[in-house]
Amino acid sequence: MKMRRLRRPPAPSADWAFFLDVDGTLLELADTPSAVLVDKSLLELVGRLHEASGGAVALVSGRSLSDLEDLLDSLHLPMAGQHGLERRDTAGRRWIHAASPGAKCAIKEALIPVLVRHPGLLLEDKGLSLALHYRLAPHLAAYAHRLMARLALEAGGDLELQRGKRVVEVKPAAIDKGTAVAEYLAEPPFRGRHPVFIGDDLNDEHAFAEVNRREGTSIKVGRGASCARYRLPSVVAVRHWLAGALPKTGRAT
Repeated sequence: MKMRRLRRPPAPSADWAFFLDVDGTLLELADTPSAVLVDKSLLELVGRLHEASGGAVALVSGRSLSDLEDLLDSLHLPMAGQHGLERRDTAGRRWIHAASPGAKCAIKEALIPVLVRHPGLLLEDKGLSLALHYRLAPHLAAYAHRLMARLALEAGGDLELQRGKRVVEVKPAAIDKGTAVAEYLAEPPFRGRHPVFIGDDLNDEHAFAEVNRREGTSIKVGRGASCARYRLPSVVAVRHWLAGALPKTGRAT
């Protein structure tokens, strides 16, 4: 990732294709995934953007698809969960990239005594991946990463680590947010449009790279090194920027 000063992105256009991370991008981060707050103004904004763009808006998140549906399904958007391992397209069809269930079960079983010893660690079973959160125990960061790396290696099954903000996941290799964006861009209404990806975390770098490869607009939210070409400082700034793509008579803030 490049250490360079990132510019503010150009004004958006409704004829672009918008791919949006959720936590830390559209929603403020919370101590646990279940503690986030979804406000009416966000639902209105994204719903209007979806309409103005002719449906070319998709959520691309580390959350599971079922979790995204529980939070935001009133928007009726295409959604990719678990970093692209599961994806719902515009027609509502579901596409799954599954891992070896045996490898996942072995890791989950090995973590049981760890969670008893360290109650500040939280294990999230997303179905296709396992996420170990240490937001409530940041001093265990290095331990959590070493542990998950060792367990993934021992379990086999072509697994890899995905690092994020105070979380480390074990997931199937070679599938990420970048592959999810590429899959959407091969389908209508995204095909042929200028792609945009907005995200805040390390797991968004794959999508930034894919969008850069296509000469699109990649936007990093907040601080930190990134291969993204542009930066916005906060969730509030992301919402304000997205509102710029709406017709002037129907903008949300």
